[in-house]
Amino acid sequence: MNRKPREDTEEIEEEADYANEPVCTVEKVAAPPDYRFRFFTQSFPLIAVCWLILLVIMGLRIYFTSVISENDAKLKAEIQQLKTQNQELETQKNKLTEQIRDMKTNWNELNVSRAQWSIDAYCPKTNNGRQCQVCQDGWTYNNPSCYAINNAEPPNRRTWEEAREDCRGRNENFAVIHDQNEKEVIDGYSWGSSGTNGEWIGLRVEDGKWKWIDGSNLTVINWAQPPPPTPPTDGHCAISVKKEGWKSVSCDVKQQWICEKNALSL
Repeated sequence: MNRKPREDTEEIEEEADYANEPVCTVEKVAAPPDYRFRFFTQSFPLIAVCWLILLVIMGLRIYFTSVISENDAKLKAEIQQLKTQNQELETQKNKLTEQIRDMKTNWNELNVSRAQWSIDAYCPKTNNGRQCQVCQDGWTYNNPSCYAINNAEPPNRRTWEEAREDCRGRNENFAVIHDQNEKEVIDGYSWGSSGTNGEWIGLRVEDGKWKWIDGSNLTVINWAQPPPPTPPTDGHCAISVKKEGWKSVSCDVKQQWICEKNALSL
């Protein structure tokens, strides 16, 4: 019974001590104004940098998006252009294929026509069938060549170049002399009076030298007289005059001419 009042007294003292403890107020917890300002001032540059980085990123994104879109549009345009060019090339290829096919057909027909012409020219029809010969009609044979003597009258005579074109038009060329036998053959086919009348042969001056039309140099000599000028100059060609030999005259003079081609081997 005596202890109970003591316990009550101790509880009262504890309550009194608790009541005397300082009370925590809002003013003591909150930061002072100058600290908040200093914190904001120190944080602003970092915030500004963050915003700047964000703006740069957004700007770069917009820029690269625009560049990618532009490049994509260019690529699409280039792809379309390539497709168009490919179609055009394909069309041209088809046309060329058709042209080549037509050319082959024409070439085959031409070969057949030429073969038939050759048969008719060298193997003319007779009452006893076809009789083949080494030279076509109108040509003179002397082994191993055939010769066409074009004894045209003065209005139809030709310059050296014109006469050569006439020979080429018949798949032949001027007569070329490389040995004594050929020289005698040409001498026998040549005619005309003395002077500058004769027949063109395949001999002319090239680069200051007498050369045959096949590119060979002059080896067999049959000049009626030394050809002027000495040394020879371009623009001079040779004619063959019967019983006289060769003479040098201007290539622009109109003369008769002799063509030559290989004889047919039977």
